Amino acid sequence: MTGKVPFDIDVVMRRIREAVRPFPKAALFELAEEGFDSPFEVLVACLISVRTRDEVTLPTARRLFAVARTPAGVLQLSFAELDALIRASSFHEAKSRQILEIAQRAVDQYSSAVPCDESILLSFRGVGPKCTNLVLGIACDQPRIAVDVHVFRVTNRWGYVHAATPEQTMVELEAKLPRRYWVEINRVLIPFGKNVCTPRLPRCSTCPVLEMCQQVGVTAHR
Repeated sequence: MTGKVPFDIDVVMRRIREAVRPFPKAALFELAEEGFDSPFEVLVACLISVRTRDEVTLPTARRLFAVARTPAGVLQLSFAELDALIRASSFHEAKSRQILEIAQRAVDQYSSAVPCDESILLSFRGVGPKCTNLVLGIACDQPRIAVDVHVFRVTNRWGYVHAATPEQTMVELEAKLPRRYWVEINRVLIPFGKNVCTPRLPRCSTCPVLEMCQQVGVTAHR
């Protein structure tokens, strides 16, 4: 379907910002609003969130942070203690090892803190562009675009970008999306993608930007 009016990202972001107000917030942004907003906390929460629903990520991260919120604090825990705290998360044993390794490097090399440095963040085992950009954007005031499954699906479905992978989507968005939306697009498109622009049978009839959406790949909707 061809959009009836030209795509206006300012209008789109304003409408979606309003549309997602009733829905639960994206986990990392919710945690940051609760005060868990240091680079280490955002990074750990992002690792916990991998292949894990927000409904599980939030209480799991809160459970851990109630016990340990810093690299030094995490290192006071044994592997078994840490693993028990994040056991509800998918692949919790691998994540426990990653978190302990990051905490050890932070203490040994970076004055007991995770630096706001892209190359260092990417050097941590198991940390990719999405978590790196979320840390930099949320905790470090360095606007970056974090492309998860929702940002990937929705921006390509709009026809705003035309990319085959999340990595290509990030590159296209960096070239096109106004910098003022780089962090917010992840914050709003997670609840939008979960509740309106869903993977199957998207709720196009209630979409606030339908007249601008190209509906790329949509064969059936509600």
